[in-house]
Amino acid sequence: MNEKMSFFDEVYEVVAAIPFGKVISYGQIAMLCGRPRAARQVGWAMRTCPEHLPWHRVVMKDGTVTGGVWSELRRARLLEEGVAFTREGKVDMESHVWNGFC
Repeated sequence: MNEKMSFFDEVYEVVAAIPFGKVISYGQIAMLCGRPRAARQVGWAMRTCPEHLPWHRVVMKDGTVTGGVWSELRRARLLEEGVAFTREGKVDMESHVWNGFC
């Protein structure tokens, strides 16, 4: 990550790179930005995420789809991308997690 970028911009750079049909957790984004304990701050950044980014691909580490009033839209978009869900209604993280720029 570029040291001159704001943390929010770093978060958005990671979000922009999430491939179609994959998801990533808030904590994984924090790790990729070099701030492993900043998952909550990633959540704050996501509240103002630019609309053109694949914001729907960011989920909780256990696969829970969050987003308040937007959770159903997020879930629908993930389903359109072929993302599988468990019986409990969580994203099948084993099959769809993206491990970043590795």
